[in-house]
Amino acid sequence: MNYGYIRVSAKDQNEARQLAALSGLNIPAGNIYLDKQSGKNFDRPAYQRLLRRLRSGDALYILSIDRLGRDYDEILEQWRIITKKKSADIVVLDFPLLDTRARLEGQDLTGRFVADLVLQILAYVAQKERENIRQRQAEGIAAAKAAGRCWGNPGIERPAEADDYAILWREKKFSLEEIGRRLGVSRSTAYRFVKFDKNHGKKFGENDD
Repeated sequence: MNYGYIRVSAKDQNEARQLAALSGLNIPAGNIYLDKQSGKNFDRPAYQRLLRRLRSGDALYILSIDRLGRDYDEILEQWRIITKKKSADIVVLDFPLLDTRARLEGQDLTGRFVADLVLQILAYVAQKERENIRQRQAEGIAAAKAAGRCWGNPGIERPAEADDYAILWREKKFSLEEIGRRLGVSRSTAYRFVKFDKNHGKKFGENDD
């Protein structure tokens, strides 16, 4: 049985490119699993359901290794669980060398060594990129604070009407989803807006010390 796994880091990101890559691979629609979640660990609902379904001889297709995850040790451990413990195969579409089906066709020791080495390198790159993203986000937030913009999102100015919505949210008259819809932002950005105290440049409810 063939399976596909898709992961994007946020709910507002588009999974179309990964879905297109999996099309035409004889994967039933019900066998494609999607998580909209960070790759920092594997505690993801769709991935865990997929893992429970995998059986010996099944094949799991992913577009790239960083779609599987972005933690070096966890990537290698999940690879071991799928290929060794469950005896299923993994096919990384954008890196044909990472296709464990080749091992069943008599791949020699050198070929296995090279494949394992490539896996470790790509796992390292995936985690390193995650660390770089976090660093860039931290730097962007610091720059936004220095410029007087909203503490949580350096790319979006906090509108003046956010003060009114913050009151309505604290009085439980408006949900974050409704506020986000009215302001044209995501739920997470709406949360940052309503938790920001413009008078003190900090999150609402923080202590002064």
